[in-house]
Amino acid sequence: MKKKPKVSIIIRTKNEERWIEPCLQKIFRQKFRNFEVILVDNASRDKTVFKAKKYPVKVIKIKNFLPGKAINFGIKKSKGPIIVCLSAHCIPVNDYWLTKLVGNLKNSKIAGVYGRQKPLSYSSDFDKRDLLNLFGPDKKIQKKDTFFHNANSAFKKSLWKKIPFDEKTQHIEDRIWGHSVIKRGYKIIYEPEASVYHWHGVNQDMEPERCKRIVNILESLGSDYVSKNIDNLKNITCIAIVPLRGKSLQIDSNLSLLKITLKQLKKSQIIKDIYVATDNLHSKKIAIEEGAKVPFLRPKNLSENFIDIKTTVSYFVDKLEQKGISPDIIAIATENYPLRNPGIFDKMINQLINNNYDVVISSNKERGSIFTKTSNKIQMINDGEIPSKLRTKISYVSRIGLSCIVRVSKLRSGSLFSGRLGIYDIDNDIEMTEILSQNLSKTLKDIIKIQNKSLN
Repeated sequence: MKKKPKVSIIIRTKNEERWIEPCLQKIFRQKFRNFEVILVDNASRDKTVFKAKKYPVKVIKIKNFLPGKAINFGIKKSKGPIIVCLSAHCIPVNDYWLTKLVGNLKNSKIAGVYGRQKPLSYSSDFDKRDLLNLFGPDKKIQKKDTFFHNANSAFKKSLWKKIPFDEKTQHIEDRIWGHSVIKRGYKIIYEPEASVYHWHGVNQDMEPERCKRIVNILESLGSDYVSKNIDNLKNITCIAIVPLRGKSLQIDSNLSLLKITLKQLKKSQIIKDIYVATDNLHSKKIAIEEGAKVPFLRPKNLSENFIDIKTTVSYFVDKLEQKGISPDIIAIATENYPLRNPGIFDKMINQLINNNYDVVISSNKERGSIFTKTSNKIQMINDGEIPSKLRTKISYVSRIGLSCIVRVSKLRSGSLFSGRLGIYDIDNDIEMTEILSQNLSKTLKDIIKIQNKSLN
């Protein structure tokens, strides 16, 4: 009988004291006997290495750990023509795990094999769901699917020499490798009979920041991995509504804040039409002179001090829809922020569309302490005493009037501050300047006039 080729089993470890012994026990019970085990240890501080040395394993230390770098390092120290990668917290289900895993490598067109991963009874429900859904009972030969998971996998060293693992990436070095081998015409096999128990799932208990980094890596592999946005600016109708109660504030006899705001909105490449929701004939005249539309005056009951912007805009949209005008997105702006950058509107509209937000609100970070006062009680609601660089939570102050982009469907339901909310961070404090009275200093009037000239 022809002797089976030697297999080098590479196990990466860091503080795996809980799992390393059950893992090694199962490995050394395998019916396939011609193998070596190499532990690539990343500065474990527990008893991982101590327990591992109860078994005939080679332990090598790695500095500046990265997942692909650790695998490559272990392979360079190996002797076998066949490489098996196994996670330290993966426990082979039976004594034929290794036989079933490496038996698929006889075909020269097979780049790699990965086996089934089953959850344990005390795995989290997230992990159980992911492992049960992803690793099913049917064997697969992948010709186009690049998925490869090296927690339980095998491949030939000769192919690895041509296509080693990426040593710079922090995550999914196995997926990157799978993408590379499929691209070169090789196939990948999923072998469910080479099964292990794996206590955590492929999504690391749904840790969001890690997930975001992985998505970025996947999307960098090519167009097949890039997610698409079904929204298209060409197919979306976006209008602007400027709620205005009373007469527009005047800077001088020829310049009003409404006039500046309309000029800013007209700089948008996306906003189709601009409407002014005013109750004042003089403001209506200014709006029309600037090319905005005032199809009707705002009713008196919507000019009370207790009426909020959302109520006014919702009413205005309902009236427009009765006239057959049916926008998808509304850009809300009041006249009180004449120093805003006019580019803000298109940036916020794109932010809403690209992230599928319901609302995007202009805000800026509040670096000091924020207090609330009820009756005689004053309470701090953020960790303002902590230096800003050390804070775990960021406080934002919203400015709906400066700019707020909202889907019309959102106006019909609940608060603007619920649902999929996006924040557009204003890092220029000058833009946040709010004008509430005509009693302005000469300096501020001059600054506003300069802003108006820049819009011409």
